[in-house]
Amino acid sequence: MACYTPDPFTAESAGNHESSHASANGSMYRVNYDRENDESLQICNPSISQDTVNFPGAMLWLNFSRKLGVVAPDSEYNVVNSKARKVLQHDRLTISDTAEHVLWYLMRDESKGECQFQDPEWSTHPNFIVALRGYDVDGSKSCSNLDFGIFSVRPSDNAKFWFVEKGMIEMASPHLWVDPSAKIPEDGDISTVEGFFGTNNVRLVYADGSDKPLSIVFIDYANGGKKKAVTLKKPKDRSDWKIDAPLISPDGKYVVYNMYESSTSWEAYVQELSKDAEPIKIERMHEKMSEPAQPHWFESNGLLFVLWAEFSIGSSMVNDKDLTIADDGSVGYTVMREIRLLTGVPKVIEAKWEGDAFEIAKVPMTGGLSPDGKFLATGTNNAYLLKLP
Repeated sequence: MACYTPDPFTAESAGNHESSHASANGSMYRVNYDRENDESLQICNPSISQDTVNFPGAMLWLNFSRKLGVVAPDSEYNVVNSKARKVLQHDRLTISDTAEHVLWYLMRDESKGECQFQDPEWSTHPNFIVALRGYDVDGSKSCSNLDFGIFSVRPSDNAKFWFVEKGMIEMASPHLWVDPSAKIPEDGDISTVEGFFGTNNVRLVYADGSDKPLSIVFIDYANGGKKKAVTLKKPKDRSDWKIDAPLISPDGKYVVYNMYESSTSWEAYVQELSKDAEPIKIERMHEKMSEPAQPHWFESNGLLFVLWAEFSIGSSMVNDKDLTIADDGSVGYTVMREIRLLTGVPKVIEAKWEGDAFEIAKVPMTGGLSPDGKFLATGTNNAYLLKLP
């Protein structure tokens, strides 16, 4: 789902449609849409806001094209590839709302040799975001030989904490769990886990495997901050498949993720964050649709759900359709199913599905459901926020 290719997607004309559209699915809003030229501008890594107070109905994303369609909040965040400051691919993280207003952003720090960002994701805690930063190991301004590190940023003050400064692959797709009771310390040492997050009860997952097929690595920073790295088992007969977008559950004990063989062949799994845990395949809901794509967690009133997108057979995980028109299930669906995760019980019943999967939208949305259950997000080529009815 991430935009690793240097070749941008070029959308067909949207046909002079408005930036929002109402249907039985709810109200669909375009994100990063160039009204002047009537085209969607590509984004990467859509992630629904986990902060319903400061960023309600908003989405975190990574810019791809060298032009932007959102409303710039200041002169630093320009929207065109100008001589004053060019818009460069992957040079900023952005949070924007349904009105295309930029609510928050983070630019790459050129003074520190930062070349680009990759794989931003909102953590399970509303106060923290996690992403990759790439820099040129040769010190070249051309940024042709990149090495990546994992960092967390606090949107409240843009302070950063580095989990790993270098040695990560471009496809690491990190995700972060932070104790939900954690509060940012006023005078904490931001170079330490506890000083930055207000707790040592922090967990990180990412994909690793520079010289071999990717696996999920889990690190627990609890127990006095001493990290313990665990590599999770992969599903049988899938050892050479790649890992995409692992996301930690609200309780910090499980992960959902995609595995893919190609852009048209993938599967989704739930797995306990333990070296001995077996992956549990998520079954598709619609026979004529794809395997589940981009699974996310959703929790409400003590109930836990997994939601995912299913695409039309023969489609790919990349969504290049105009969802203000293709909103009838012809492109795909967003599906959700309740799950119970049990600990201290036999492995055969530790993860138990409750009831059948059900549709929450007749469009495939890949960026998650907001904690208040009001908004879905999607992107990669065309990007949208959907306000549910």
